[in-house]
Amino acid sequence: MCEKKRIGFSLIELLVVMAIIALLMGVLIPALGAARSQVRAVVCKSNLHQLALANTGYAIENDGFYVLAAEDMWLSVSGMRGYGGYCRWHGVRIIANEPFGPLKGPLVKYLAGGKIKECPAKLNFAKGFEKGCGGYGYNMVYVGSRSWCGEIVTIGGQKKAFGSSTNIVEIRHPSATLMFADTAFYNSNKQLIEYSFAEPPFYIFNGEPETSGKIFGFPFPSIHFRHNCRANVGWVDGHITSEAMNDFNIVFYDGINSSDVMLGWFGPLDNSLFDLK
Repeated sequence: MCEKKRIGFSLIELLVVMAIIALLMGVLIPALGAARSQVRAVVCKSNLHQLALANTGYAIENDGFYVLAAEDMWLSVSGMRGYGGYCRWHGVRIIANEPFGPLKGPLVKYLAGGKIKECPAKLNFAKGFEKGCGGYGYNMVYVGSRSWCGEIVTIGGQKKAFGSSTNIVEIRHPSATLMFADTAFYNSNKQLIEYSFAEPPFYIFNGEPETSGKIFGFPFPSIHFRHNCRANVGWVDGHITSEAMNDFNIVFYDGINSSDVMLGWFGPLDNSLFDLK
């Protein structure tokens, strides 16, 4: 009498196959996640490169002066309701606290598609005062204004400083001067929001970094290390790098360390990677 052939798998065989599949998924899923993160970082670098090129194009057509970071910081601008918070390097708005409109920004004609592209890894930022910058910040202190000048100690000097920018010929080392970077801000509601400026470690007083903190205190870091604990940086000469956070920490008002929310600085703890020297 012939034996009946078995059709299908035994329970043990199925369990072995399922275990192998689970093992493979455990190996492949993290790898796929890492690959996606790398792709997002590459796209982000491309966005920053486009921003740097756009700003250089703007400068070439404007007697060498880079785009203003926030021209109405201390000046009333025609068509606006007052001053402060209506004009940014990436867009304008007519109602405070609304997102900036990119299509009327000063860099529009220099950007593909006519607007700032968002960082693909900028996370789910809460609605904030600077919404519209795409998750990127500009070196306002040294490139997008003249607040590095000693004249800023007076109100008139502040108006002049934010109403004019740095000229191409004033930057001695374009390959070592930050222009744009991944940025964010940690607000009092314990939320990360978009932020339009890449702040240096120290404020400026009388044309020099005020390193004691006795006059203005210290700025909160705004460079956001969102790409696997690294931040992408666009330099004045147009090249892009990926930077790791240094060990410095600032404690926010709620006791959270800046590094806990991926905010900090890279390189030496001074203004040397931001300034014109």
